[in-house]
Amino acid sequence: MTRITILMLSVNEAPLLRRSLPAACSQGADEVVVIDNACTDATPELCERYGARRLRLTRRRGYAAAMNVGVAACGGDWVLWCNADCVLGEGFLDALRPHLHHPDLGAVVPRLLRATGMEPEDRLDVIDAAGMTIDRRRKNGLVGHDEPAPTYARTGPAFGGDGACVLYRRACLESCAMGLEVLDEDMGLWATDADLAWRAQLFGWTARYEPAAIAWHKRFYSPSNRRNVHRAHRRLQFRNRLIMVYKNETCGGLLRGLPRLLGYEVAAFGWALLREPFLLAGYLDHLRLLPATRQRRRWVQARRRELAAAGRGNGRPPFGLRPPQGPPPGAPPPPDGPVQTPDRAGPAPVGG
Repeated sequence: MTRITILMLSVNEAPLLRRSLPAACSQGADEVVVIDNACTDATPELCERYGARRLRLTRRRGYAAAMNVGVAACGGDWVLWCNADCVLGEGFLDALRPHLHHPDLGAVVPRLLRATGMEPEDRLDVIDAAGMTIDRRRKNGLVGHDEPAPTYARTGPAFGGDGACVLYRRACLESCAMGLEVLDEDMGLWATDADLAWRAQLFGWTARYEPAAIAWHKRFYSPSNRRNVHRAHRRLQFRNRLIMVYKNETCGGLLRGLPRLLGYEVAAFGWALLREPFLLAGYLDHLRLLPATRQRRRWVQARRRELAAAGRGNGRPPFGLRPPQGPPPGAPPPPDGPVQTPDRAGPAPVGG
């Protein structure tokens, strides 16, 4: 019997949990665990009210570190990561279950719709993320962000899932972990999900998008509100992409993708120099963390070669992979005519 755990993180987010926690507890999961990240609000009372297990951290930790503790402390063959600002729709887990028997499947990706708040009246018929991807410039981004909800209504392969809400096979997380570190704790927050998805692809795991699993997400940082986000977050995203690329890129991949990668790096440096000079400190941050990143890179690449020798692993991850667009086969067109899909060259970028 496949066991599923829902893992949620609260950083004094009781106002969000009042809506997201009961929705999670109604899904029929074997366990719902809330990481109480040194909260001083009503998080403990809400866990008790809805029957969730509370994992108490006595001191505040960063996102990656807190999630690593949660993954290590919870059970389940599959673990659904669900942010406190994400409300699961009815039948969410039931829509994901048919995919769980595929042996190479490491993650199942739901369809996230945008919300301006936590109430039903705050929900928009617009995609927040139909998964995430890394394009050939090694730029991570959200698939379908700000496009009409029916644009990605077909199931299909995906590069990976947005960390706000994604179901991971425990065996995948364990194979991608350096010790107990599933998420890179030096990265802290932004792009940690893309970094994990890239690593899972290198190690031979696949991901599948399931649009029937719907959740509404009140996103803090997205391409549509980037200018309003504090500079510290934008600099962290800028820096973390450099860490992600240095750690996961292969020599062959670098040679094949050098023109795109080099062109993007020149453009990114120019943007930082002329438009957002505060991003330049991200280069210094990256250099400061380089010894630890180099150690992680050695582990990732050694693990990749070991799996390749055993006939597993993927030296060429499917950069730019996005789920198929359009309604499911045989679905009738909407009353006002077929959905017009915006002409987009790639996923909406996240951060600098």
